[in-house]
Amino acid sequence: MAAYAWRRNGGRAVQTLFEEIWSRHVVEELPGGESLLYIDRHLINELTSPVAFRRLRERGRAVRRPELAHAFADHMVATVPGRTQASFPPAQPYLHALREAAAAAGIPLFDLDDPGQGIVHVAAAEAGLVLPGMTVVCGDSHTCTLGALGAVAFGIGTSEIEHVLATQTLRVRRPQVMRVRCEGRFEAPLSAKDLALYLIGRMGAAGAAGHAVEFAGGAIRSLGMEGRFTLCNLAVEFGARFALIRPDRTTAAWLAALPGVAGEAGPPSLPWCEDSRSGARFDAERSFRIDGLAPRITWGTSPAQVVAIDGRVPDPEELPAREAEAARRAIEYMGLAPGEPLAGLPVDDVFIGSCTNGRLADLRAAAAVLRGRRVAPGVRAWVVPGSQAVKRAAEAEGLDEAFVGAGFEWREPGCSRCVAVNGESVGAGCRAVSTSNRNFEHRQGPGARTHLASPATAAASAAAGCIADPRDL
Repeated sequence: MAAYAWRRNGGRAVQTLFEEIWSRHVVEELPGGESLLYIDRHLINELTSPVAFRRLRERGRAVRRPELAHAFADHMVATVPGRTQASFPPAQPYLHALREAAAAAGIPLFDLDDPGQGIVHVAAAEAGLVLPGMTVVCGDSHTCTLGALGAVAFGIGTSEIEHVLATQTLRVRRPQVMRVRCEGRFEAPLSAKDLALYLIGRMGAAGAAGHAVEFAGGAIRSLGMEGRFTLCNLAVEFGARFALIRPDRTTAAWLAALPGVAGEAGPPSLPWCEDSRSGARFDAERSFRIDGLAPRITWGTSPAQVVAIDGRVPDPEELPAREAEAARRAIEYMGLAPGEPLAGLPVDDVFIGSCTNGRLADLRAAAAVLRGRRVAPGVRAWVVPGSQAVKRAAEAEGLDEAFVGAGFEWREPGCSRCVAVNGESVGAGCRAVSTSNRNFEHRQGPGARTHLASPATAAASAAAGCIADPRDL
């Protein structure tokens, strides 16, 4: 449990943002260091919820607070233009199960034909379902994305989905709290994705294990909400189940621009301030400067296996023993050689989308690089907006025409190639530059070789036909 600092004026504990939200939601402290936590919002998708609903029915239990749950069709849906549920037949049982369960319980559903449909971590925020100070869960590890709004948002498993449906509470062990402070200026085309990959590379895949991460510092304050979502999304890739940013004027302006917000009482009365409260103490702190940081790209099969875009594949013999064997395996899987430069490697596929980089600002950044350019011959390039709202906004700006004119496919919202459980994958042995969040073996399809990068780097690589530095364009 995190240590507390004490104010001199009155001796009251000064809490971190995470501690403040957590303490407001504790129903009961349980033996063994767990807390029974009240859950404000439960987000559901068609891939991870059917078993939980079935178990609930088998036990004769009802959904306790259906108005606090919202369902999204996103993981297994096809994104081909004009898609229907028949576009990917294996998804039909999952979609049917979600529709049936949502209708029976009275849970709102953002189905394929709904104007609010999209990837849950994108569309839920746009719908005003997540507000500062909330606790939010979803059966997906990248739920920490929504911590960018100043919420305690985290991924849960199937049995936990069932528990929240039945009780609107969850047994959770309270983590320690780590502050990750980033200072310096972003210089185009450097983006939040580049910063996130840099942090993962510096901290390692388990650098924040057992911690909730609060991002702070001037570089974080300078990010728009889209960049903050990206950063919190990728915190799980360096071990943090929870990641959040204290709400500020940027957060308030973004929320105010939404058509409406859901909830019984509106945003909780958390203070709007630029950083964690003065005097709050953290269990761990890390600090980084981003001045002069080059765009990042992964070379291996973990987001932590990352270098600058002008870097080279490392030599396993020069790595610590604990990293060397993983590096050898990754180099073999990726079809690379120690010391090989990444820039100039021919690519077969480019994917721009996902809950990491499928928002309007991401599409604008990619389109800016492509202006006046074409996708190189032989490269299959897709843009998959993160939600119907993003798609509509992009089309209103003419971004769809810019992408199609450059040779990209403009598709419907969904998880698509990020997770490849929807019939949309990268071919075996094919090299892809992707704006998604994971590059594990076979993540984008059996034998797919994935390099994670920013939208600008992905667009530059599509135009060049090889991994390319967007600064050169």
